Amino acid sequence: MRQGGRTNRGWVWRPFFVQERKFWEGCNMKFSSLKKVLAIGLAAVVVVGALAGCGDNKAGAQKKFLNIGTGGTAGTYYPIGGAMAEILNKNIEGMNATAQSTGASVANINMLKDGSIDLAIIQNDITYYAANGTEMFKDKKVDNLRGIAALYPETCQAVTLESSGIKTIADLKGKRVSVGAAGSGVEANARQILAAYGLTYDDIQVQYLSFGESSSALKDGNVDAAFLTAGFPTAAVQDLASQNKIRILAVDPDKADQLISQYPFYTKTVIPAGTYAGFDEDVSTVSVMAMLVASDKVDDQMGYDIAKALFTNLDRLKEAHSVGKLITKEGALKGMPIPMNAGAEKFFKE
Repeated sequence: MRQGGRTNRGWVWRPFFVQERKFWEGCNMKFSSLKKVLAIGLAAVVVVGALAGCGDNKAGAQKKFLNIGTGGTAGTYYPIGGAMAEILNKNIEGMNATAQSTGASVANINMLKDGSIDLAIIQNDITYYAANGTEMFKDKKVDNLRGIAALYPETCQAVTLESSGIKTIADLKGKRVSVGAAGSGVEANARQILAAYGLTYDDIQVQYLSFGESSSALKDGNVDAAFLTAGFPTAAVQDLASQNKIRILAVDPDKADQLISQYPFYTKTVIPAGTYAGFDEDVSTVSVMAMLVASDKVDDQMGYDIAKALFTNLDRLKEAHSVGKLITKEGALKGMPIPMNAGAEKFFKE
């Protein structure tokens, strides 16, 4: 008789329910062990995943993103800024720099202040106003600006068509004059130069137009003259001169001296004959300096790397625009109106 066990030939007789109990007890023990194994395995997966996540975060931290504020696409800031982004991407490991068109100097200051860009090309006069809370930054002092390098002279150009009959800045009284985008660096220069001739906006029909808009307005006869501040030759003026006979209005030497005594960031400049098509005479005027400015969130090591990358690859800046030939390591500290990024300063003093 067999009921779930062995006979005296080797089987031990046990009631069936005992066998069943033993079976399930064994299953429970195995299941318990399996749960422990699964728990350990799951914990290992979590730990490995966490470590992998940390690794990803570390890799992400090594990626460096920089937004570079420039200016209008018809000016000099935009091509120079684009070349800078290219240089930084090629020469700084993990760098992802992009140049974006902006409203130029004043807009760039505000974007550096609010953190929407990290680097910007800005006129040194506008940088001075922002750092000291004067002019368009009156009661709005900006404290987070750090100099990377002075770049090149930016020349104040008062442009008109020869057919307008306008020969001097004094002749602008009563005329339709573009003074640059409202609140821009160009606009500040225009206002100061007009003031040197005893003119205010009340004496002209003021229009606030960008470089490209001013060129189009002159061609279309919608303005009589336009102020531009940019390294020469300026694309907008080249475009105008390719289709029209132009005249650049001089800033007379005594007026230049008056400006410099009041605003020490100005320097005397001569635009040579041949700079633009049909431009057959030297013209005296004044310039400010374009400079590269960072927010204080750009650390010293990054400032060093930026300065080193740019100033060991100046040929690329020369290719981007003719003003690139004026950018030199020797002139990088010239006219610096704000504290420098310590890393950039270290590079230039090595």
